[in-house]
Amino acid sequence: MLDKFRNRVDEVLEPIAAKFGREANRISYASLIFALIAAISFYYSYWHHYLLFISSISVILNGFLDAIDGKIARMSKKAGKKGDFIDHTIDRFSDALIIGSIAISPWCDKKIGVVAIAIVLLVSYMGTQAQAVGYKRVYSGVLGRADRLAILFFAPIFQYFIQRIYGYYLIEWVMVYFILAGIATITQRFYLVTKWLGEIEKREK
Repeated sequence: MLDKFRNRVDEVLEPIAAKFGREANRISYASLIFALIAAISFYYSYWHHYLLFISSISVILNGFLDAIDGKIARMSKKAGKKGDFIDHTIDRFSDALIIGSIAISPWCDKKIGVVAIAIVLLVSYMGTQAQAVGYKRVYSGVLGRADRLAILFFAPIFQYFIQRIYGYYLIEWVMVYFILAGIATITQRFYLVTKWLGEIEKREK
């Protein structure tokens, strides 16, 4: 959903990106460090609740640096396949670390966590696979990466104060939402790309 604000965000990020130098790949690797910090904090926050705030801050810094690296590459005219590969690979590692840590933590039922991480990775796969078959990179849907990061920024803060809702932790409800919204996003992206491919096939006949 937040994808529709991408152009507005780019305008804000441009002057910030200009101050970060021209090494976009270093920024990508730095974002992975914050993903790791977020993952460790999420896991241990069950016993030390103050770590929920560390998780929240680390998640937003991961997302911020992820947004900045691509902008730097484009501004420095160094955007290429290598940088794109590194960027998307690190994004998937970040997703796996953050959501995986929640999945194996006491905050979440393991079965729900495993399904959630599988769905999230499939959502991202649909986006990059669309580009691989000749369509544009797909960010649309109710559960894009920006949406996930926004939710994972606010959820730990609310979890600190709310605790349980109908017998389940708020973070666990977030994982359930990731499953449902992820399935909706996969369906939406599948329909979008297969429709486009169908139109291409008709033209070629």
